[in-house]
Amino acid sequence: MTVIDLTTKQCIFCAETIQAQAIKCRFCGEFLNSDKARALEAESRPDSQESEEEQTDDNILFAGSPSLFGMVPTVIKGMFFLVVAALLVKLPLEIMANDLLSLEWTENQMLVFGRYRIITGLGLAIIVVLRLAVKMIKLKMIYYEVTPDRIEWGRGIFDRRVDNLDMFRVIDLNMRRSIFDVIFGIGSVKLVTTDKTDPEFAFEKVRHCRLLYDVIKKASLEADKQNRVIHME
Repeated sequence: MTVIDLTTKQCIFCAETIQAQAIKCRFCGEFLNSDKARALEAESRPDSQESEEEQTDDNILFAGSPSLFGMVPTVIKGMFFLVVAALLVKLPLEIMANDLLSLEWTENQMLVFGRYRIITGLGLAIIVVLRLAVKMIKLKMIYYEVTPDRIEWGRGIFDRRVDNLDMFRVIDLNMRRSIFDVIFGIGSVKLVTTDKTDPEFAFEKVRHCRLLYDVIKKASLEADKQNRVIHME
């Protein structure tokens, strides 16, 4: 058992062990409360913090979120319904229907129909815009992070969830790219794993999908070797 003596410290100049309350080192004779000592302490602290941050950053092989370009098909559908909403608001459908079908509506009936037509068009437009906005926010709230040991992802707006998957659990992976994905430079990488909670996991519509595919493939093979895992087909 190792006992740490908290009443001693190292001299910042010569690294010899001295009393914690000492203001002058008995080995090198330097004063520990001088401006020179304070400057040395100030220089040593940022370096240690930066080295820890650099080491953490080096362990991250991939980090990112799904691209908004992945919503292009959804936005196209939304634009179609917005056009329908605009036509409902602008076109006098009650007058057109009355003329074409000879309905002989009264002026009051046409006013009521026109009022409901405008309300329906505005309501449809609001619903479409809100749905698109919620989907965009939910998409950008997803965050992926890949390290040599595991895959971590977070999602959710109000109920935030963060899960992780051990790299050695990855059995197989494949990359999917539609014509829209190729045009906008995005893609999806799907994983097949031995994890009971998430047997299949997908990185949806991310940039640099080929880099992500290669990173996970290499990291999963290295994790299998380190953990001596053999996946049976």
